[in-house]
Amino acid sequence: MKEQNIKKIPKIIAVSKTFSLDKILPLIEHGHLDFGENKVQEAIDKWTEIKSKKSNIKLHMIGKLQTNKVKFAVKLFDYIHSVDSEKLVQKIFDEQNKINRKIKIFIQVNIGEENQKSGIEKNQLSNLINYCKKINLEVAGLMCIPPVHLESDKYFEEMNLLNNEFGFQELSMGMSSDYLKAVENSSTFLRIGSSIFGQRY
Repeated sequence: MKEQNIKKIPKIIAVSKTFSLDKILPLIEHGHLDFGENKVQEAIDKWTEIKSKKSNIKLHMIGKLQTNKVKFAVKLFDYIHSVDSEKLVQKIFDEQNKINRKIKIFIQVNIGEENQKSGIEKNQLSNLINYCKKINLEVAGLMCIPPVHLESDKYFEEMNLLNNEFGFQELSMGMSSDYLKAVENSSTFLRIGSSIFGQRY
């Protein structure tokens, strides 16, 4: 009998950035566990008390993380999806060791080679992964945000190949507008905001 590749069922990160708790609580009460924020201070204000009561909730940092906010981020977040430099890798490693807490990181790849977008360039990816291995910081997988006005397919395909090349188990890609294409290319974490909470104003 021919062996088939079994794809993981992707987890949905409910991107709750900018939404108030009254909008988020029904989802928590329904049993949803994964939530995404892109600002550290907003996350601290919104999630500190809830996470102390519901330890099974997983909080994902999906926005750009400044090194001066890392010490606050590692106390609250379970995943950081936007790691893109050796400086940030080292800071996360140092701060999590101070409090004896391990979080999971994703390396953000600038897959569309856009000047205005965060993420490491593809030709520097191997160096950053090797640096993480050198200091023993575990990488869960890769993350990307493809160019907004172009078809996502080819970028997701390339990310899936890169992720497999480095042997990672998790892949963070896909938002409200393109999550089905991301699922087709083995994404394991979908970052869904407007399709859950509605449009931001």
